[in-house]
Amino acid sequence: MLVINKRLFLWLIKAYIKKWGRILALSFLGGLIGFFFLIFFSSYLVHLFPQKERVGMVGAYSLDKLPDRITQKLSRGLTKLSPSGEIKPDLAESWQIRDSGKTYVFKIKRGIRFSNGTEVTSKTLGYVFKDVKIERPDKYTIIFHLHDEYAPFLVTISRPIFPRGLQGLGEYTITDIKINGDFISSLTLSHTADKHQVVYVFYPNQEALKTAFLLGEATEIDDIINTKANNTDIATHKNVAVSRQTNYDQLVTLFYNTKDQVISDNKLRKALSYSLPDSFSQGERAHLPYPPRSIYFSKEAAVRSQDLAHAKLLLDAVYLNASESARPELIITTLTKYHVVAASIAKIWEGLGVKVKITDVDVKPTVFQVYLGDFTVPKDPDQYMLWHSDQESNITKFRSLRIDKLLEDGRKTVAVKERKRIYDDFQKYLLDDAVIDTPASFLYFPYTYTLKRR
Repeated sequence: MLVINKRLFLWLIKAYIKKWGRILALSFLGGLIGFFFLIFFSSYLVHLFPQKERVGMVGAYSLDKLPDRITQKLSRGLTKLSPSGEIKPDLAESWQIRDSGKTYVFKIKRGIRFSNGTEVTSKTLGYVFKDVKIERPDKYTIIFHLHDEYAPFLVTISRPIFPRGLQGLGEYTITDIKINGDFISSLTLSHTADKHQVVYVFYPNQEALKTAFLLGEATEIDDIINTKANNTDIATHKNVAVSRQTNYDQLVTLFYNTKDQVISDNKLRKALSYSLPDSFSQGERAHLPYPPRSIYFSKEAAVRSQDLAHAKLLLDAVYLNASESARPELIITTLTKYHVVAASIAKIWEGLGVKVKITDVDVKPTVFQVYLGDFTVPKDPDQYMLWHSDQESNITKFRSLRIDKLLEDGRKTVAVKERKRIYDDFQKYLLDDAVIDTPASFLYFPYTYTLKRR
């Protein structure tokens, strides 16, 4: 049986403290000082150990074509755009527009340098444009001579400048690139001041992106259209922060083929348009081809609310002498990601007596009756490529001399006040039942979600 001698035990403790007590006290004091030092100086020490984020995105990108959010971190342009679409000076100190919009003269701010130390001058600007003559009368002046008037040019030169490679003017520089075939698989950006790093990792689709987040491969994923993956809602997971935003750069739209044998009847297109709901859970309702924050958004243009009674009257006129069985079937060709939206619209149309079939596609079709897809809203209000009758990209085959003239005038007019008037008329007449055949129904600007680990 073990017997503890208390006197011996106390004696051993006293002897240990006598021999090592000073070291123990100094160690405790040193640890306490170190603890408070880390607390008070952690914000300074963090720069010695750069933080790293891993941001997941969907898309196939090359070095020549990177997402705007990345290029804007890397460099700047002569001009920049506000969220409302107003043009502001950036590298340009000022500019003048001469010869009715054919000549643009820019004065460059002094003392601005690229990440490699080279100063920004008229000679180091890396802009190259087809059919544009460039003149450099002095170190800080650059002149662009255009062949024709082109008002969107001020938006064009907001494009970030990279004189050599990707050595830009932004707060970040590229420190690592991984390539898979012809496309970038990951891109590492480092902050020029605190060395904070952001690694962008690119995935083929949204499901792969969300799976990567669940597996911990990404600390943040952006621009996802919903938060559900693998039969679970990621937004409900602990330590996941969710934010929702409206993507005003993309507009989900129903395009009508105005030359199709069935849908060419404008009464039918109007009826379909009047039947659309006043809201969509997938995004912010849109009635015009510009976001409401844009200075070119027309507050005067008519906003069409759902009117099923009016839609039914128009459909009765279309099918006046046709039995229900003789009515032609209407085909909605939809991008797969919008199938749920297409199904909800089809249900409304079927309730009005329209026979509907839905066909899913992965890319924009060349032949269709009604196409449910989207388009990228230009940074400039000019939508010439989408609606002018001479353009192959006018997929609705829409033709209107009035709209053509407005689009032609809009891209040649540099005065903002006059451009607003032109695009107000463009929006008004694009939706005017009495004057214009309805080429499309604008549905919504999609909601997107960002998921971050806390």
